[in-house]
Amino acid sequence: MTNSMFDVECSMFDVHSRRAFLNSCGIGFGGVALASMLNDDVDAALGQPHFAPKAKHVIYLHMIGAPSHLDLYDEKPELKKRHNEPCPPEVTKDRDFAFIGKTSTLAGSPWQFSKHGESGQTLSELLPHIGEVVDDIAVIRSLHNEEINHAPAQMFLHSGFGRGGRPSFGSWVTYGLGTENKDLPGYVVLLSGPAGGAGTSMWSSGFLPSVHQGIQFRSQGDAVLFLSSPEGQSQADRRRVLDTLGQLNQEQFQATGDPEIETRIKQYELAFRMQASVPELMEIGGETKSTLESYGAEPGKASFANNCLLARRLVERGVRLVELYDSDWDHHGGIETRLPAKCKETDRPIAALIKDLKQRDLLKDTLIVWGSEFGRTPLRQGGNAKDKGLSGRDHHKDAFTMWLAGGGIKGGVSYGQSDDFGMDVAENGVHVHDLNATILHLLGMDHERLTYRYQGREFRLTDVEGHVVHDIIA
Repeated sequence: MTNSMFDVECSMFDVHSRRAFLNSCGIGFGGVALASMLNDDVDAALGQPHFAPKAKHVIYLHMIGAPSHLDLYDEKPELKKRHNEPCPPEVTKDRDFAFIGKTSTLAGSPWQFSKHGESGQTLSELLPHIGEVVDDIAVIRSLHNEEINHAPAQMFLHSGFGRGGRPSFGSWVTYGLGTENKDLPGYVVLLSGPAGGAGTSMWSSGFLPSVHQGIQFRSQGDAVLFLSSPEGQSQADRRRVLDTLGQLNQEQFQATGDPEIETRIKQYELAFRMQASVPELMEIGGETKSTLESYGAEPGKASFANNCLLARRLVERGVRLVELYDSDWDHHGGIETRLPAKCKETDRPIAALIKDLKQRDLLKDTLIVWGSEFGRTPLRQGGNAKDKGLSGRDHHKDAFTMWLAGGGIKGGVSYGQSDDFGMDVAENGVHVHDLNATILHLLGMDHERLTYRYQGREFRLTDVEGHVVHDIIA
């Protein structure tokens, strides 16, 4: 979309006909972006849970590229014992991996694991801060996906389908529940690094009304594109322009009865309100010194730590869904230096987020989800076979780890189990559809009833599958 609302406003008096002007009004404020901000449109959202929810908000932490669960959450003593040995043929039978082919040598983790908290959850030494909050976390060690490459797997995790065009998880949530804050979008996306293979498909509204698309907030310049007034225009100028637009649109509505015209009026008004609400939201410098230090956040800089703090500020203001995407977890090589570096960037702010929400009595209503599109193999990728170290790990979709905290989750539990090598699910498998069904359940929605009719059939996030994992719900 090339025109913004402000482009429309500045050019409105140059348009030669009232009809042309009215038609141009619909192109405003980045088009789809503004439409996505309008989450109070009654016709665009169901607005009510199916039953009493345990969570009201979600903060979704997606580590783009897939962290190695075998080096972070899923200790495998047998794999470490047989490090650098040839993989038994029966372990990889009838299987192909993305890059290493059919097999490779076994690769145990070079990091030590230990138990944490009263629950005794086992974590890697790379996660000391998460170890401090492990009693609030339910770790699922038996996730499995159906896609082996990043972009399809990312789309499958977030939309239930391995190709583009379907609504994202966040879009389904705002479609079902609407928003709590009329001055902010109901669905916000924060990036630290590139968006990854699937890009904006991970927060697309697909075939749902575009009001449900995720809105990316940026760390530099306007937090939302075209949010600032054009140079030389004051708030009073803007108010006069919006009043004129409202009058003209109201006349058109009275003449045609088109409900989209009323929606357009609301869109402009929301954009005006956001000029006040968003800058205040993004200014983290007003937080206490101790809060900033706990996250490792630095005002004015772009970082995952800053985004974690912003996520707390967003849910505190009633934003329904916040997704944080952090890049550079695709460790096909150099894992012994790259994985510790990524953990150093993320471990502390994630733990601070949980502690901060808990201290503010927000954790009970806020569900935190940590994970990625898949895991990594128990097999070595790259490096010298005689080397006792570990170079990298390939993609692995058949057994990996994610965790949830807050929002009705039973903390301090471990659910599911992979086999001795971490190759396959050995107990209580959880498909991606099961995960999404469980998250929707915590939000008070029955995944089988949250549907949208499109091209002659009823669609849903979990397609025709999915079972709620009740054992991790408090």
